[in-house]
Amino acid sequence: MTSTAPAATRPGTAARTGWTREQIAARAAADIPDGWYVNLGLGMPQLVADFLDPAREIFLHSENGILGMGGAPPEDEIDVDVTDAGKRPVTIVPGGATFDSSDSFGMIRGGHLDLAVLGALQVSAHGDLANWTAPGRTPGVGGAMDLVLGAKRVWVLMNHCDRRGKPKLVPACTLPLTGPRVVRRVITDLGVFEPGDGVFTVLELAPGVAPETVVRATGAPVRFAPGVGE
Repeated sequence: MTSTAPAATRPGTAARTGWTREQIAARAAADIPDGWYVNLGLGMPQLVADFLDPAREIFLHSENGILGMGGAPPEDEIDVDVTDAGKRPVTIVPGGATFDSSDSFGMIRGGHLDLAVLGALQVSAHGDLANWTAPGRTPGVGGAMDLVLGAKRVWVLMNHCDRRGKPKLVPACTLPLTGPRVVRRVITDLGVFEPGDGVFTVLELAPGVAPETVVRATGAPVRFAPGVGE
């Protein structure tokens, strides 16, 4: 089933139900296969580390120079010298390693990461990603362009609409691109989506979210996977 909402009803109409930031991160964590090497970007993706079962063999990489990163420590065990790339306190799992930026980016550019989990300002229905600058913001690309080219796949975690209620899932990005056709999956507060061929396929709806809410809140055509929204 494919649906396209009238343009007049799209912006600002999304019900703010569904998943919280933490639930979005937990949903992403549940889908990461054992054995993968994963980079977590800034913002919502940083929270994914807190929802990975320590018994699972998933190797988290941080571009400031950690392989084997763990989640946030208890407040009384914070080490200010052990942070992720966003300066959030983290832990290092047994067997983890620290190294300099040249080694870290060698891992990224060498194609050794199975997955990069990033935030976004816009994702197009073709999988284009824009996440490094917007009008009124100081540009700051960081390692995002290296990650979208070096990682084997890219997932995006973000709110479905911006603070003004404008859709962030769009037909084509209007902001400068980080990378074309790189996004494999998007998880928002409203559900799980797969971009491609000019349409977003809804793989899962967040609890309490109606199909029509997703259609109204999405700026591009929407198609529901079999059994979703029925």
